[in-house]
Amino acid sequence: MAKILIVTGDAAESLEVMYPYQRLLEEGYEVDIAAPARKQLRFVVHDFEPGFDTYTEKPGYTWPADLAFSEVDPGAYVAVVIPGGRAPEYLRNDPELRKILKSFFDADKPVAQICHGPLLTAAIGSLEGRRVTAYPALELDMQAAGATFQDSAAVVDGLLVSSRAWPDHPTWMREFLKVLRAKG
Repeated sequence: MAKILIVTGDAAESLEVMYPYQRLLEEGYEVDIAAPARKQLRFVVHDFEPGFDTYTEKPGYTWPADLAFSEVDPGAYVAVVIPGGRAPEYLRNDPELRKILKSFFDADKPVAQICHGPLLTAAIGSLEGRRVTAYPALELDMQAAGATFQDSAAVVDGLLVSSRAWPDHPTWMREFLKVLRAKG
């Protein structure tokens, strides 16, 4: 059974972890969640409420990390998923995670990223010359990383599939699964 890695941490968006986790299990993949340490992760729920200029944040699900980043063997996985939320803001500083993500790009393996997840691929210099989408507030960050930003439900650039946020899940996962099937 092919394995897919999800890299995340505390304050990740609940839906952006749990939806791909369950959808990929449904497709028959084995899915591991890796974080800075093996522990019970605390996710958050980002929502949009009238009168707020940006999203709001509330406590979300808790879920155990299967592995610490230091335990991950990237060669054991056919693809990686990078959820959003606030987690990518601090995870991009983790040298173990940067090594993991770089290995997926170096090995030309599929990568799915959503919302604030592209902050991680930007941190390893893997967005230069690519077309991506992300949470719209990150447009300038994506451009600063050398990417062409597109405000779209999903953008496919080779084996990199990006999406804006959890309302785009069906389009994002449909495109990612096409990439996974084509890659074999």
